Amino acid sequence: MFEVFAATPEDMGPGDIGAHAARAEAMGFDGLQVPDAIHDGLLLSAMALAATQRLIVGTGVLLAFPRSPMITAVAAWDLQKMSAGRFELGLGTQIKPNIEQRYSARWDSPVPQLREYVQALKAVFHSFQTGERLNFVGEHYALTKLQPFFNPGPIEHPDIPILCGAVGPAMTRMVGRVADGMITHPTNTPPEYIREVCLPRLQAGFDKAGRDGTDFRLILGPLTATGKDEATVAAEWEKQRNLLGFLYSTPAYWPSLELFGWQDKGQQLLDLTRAGDWGAMSEIVTDEMLEKFVPRGTYDEIDAVYRERYAGLTRRITFPLPADPADDDAAAAAIARLKT
Repeated sequence: MFEVFAATPEDMGPGDIGAHAARAEAMGFDGLQVPDAIHDGLLLSAMALAATQRLIVGTGVLLAFPRSPMITAVAAWDLQKMSAGRFELGLGTQIKPNIEQRYSARWDSPVPQLREYVQALKAVFHSFQTGERLNFVGEHYALTKLQPFFNPGPIEHPDIPILCGAVGPAMTRMVGRVADGMITHPTNTPPEYIREVCLPRLQAGFDKAGRDGTDFRLILGPLTATGKDEATVAAEWEKQRNLLGFLYSTPAYWPSLELFGWQDKGQQLLDLTRAGDWGAMSEIVTDEMLEKFVPRGTYDEIDAVYRERYAGLTRRITFPLPADPADDDAAAAAIARLKT
């Protein structure tokens, strides 16, 4: 049995997110992930929560470093209160050039910096709920002042889950140590990678913190090729080929290629981006690679494909909404099978 979360296109803005969320809820999704890229993830979350009654809404992922932990904490607290406990805070670091040059924010040492960010949030949430003095002092963040006037006060559901995006070994271990869950990158979702690389790193974090990890939320978000018929699936298959080519032109994502002995593919893709030859990138991504990284099947088949790949590895998966709402019933039937 899986909890099934819907994704949100990164270019979806405030004008469309409410209908998107309501559609996901009507189809039987358990939750919705909203991005923080082209549009503000906290604003999108508020609108998605306002448009739904039972759907869990989480940021996947909110950029932490450009925002003060207090700014994020206040927004998360408000979203949790307005939704009666349906908000989850997903955080991520992105990459140094974007943080420094796009946001003019500080990039120190990302693993301890994000660890402190999570710890600071928890300290702020505790002060919001209890009224106790705020006194968090770390190497990267210090929050020591919260006058009663600025404290929003206790709420009915104060335990806001904090999930983090992670790729590298140190970040993954850190997430297992301090966070409530982890959101995987699409390049890190092959079952072999989860079993052989990701879960042992998380376990190391659990062990360091003295946790058993039973309540940890691991969200797997694979690139999926599905649809009402094989022609639609084939078209999605090629779309994911193009996307994988783009993603694997980034060296940070190469470890999952290396697991399968495809280190050279990443370098070839990087060389093509440097040459500006974007059109040739899909030629580097073979069918064999796609079979490892992309679940494939029609709506009648895809639930069995997901079970074969992910059963026993996670309880949470993402699943794409159909491009054509006319296919919502077929997709909803697949979602229902995944949940039972």
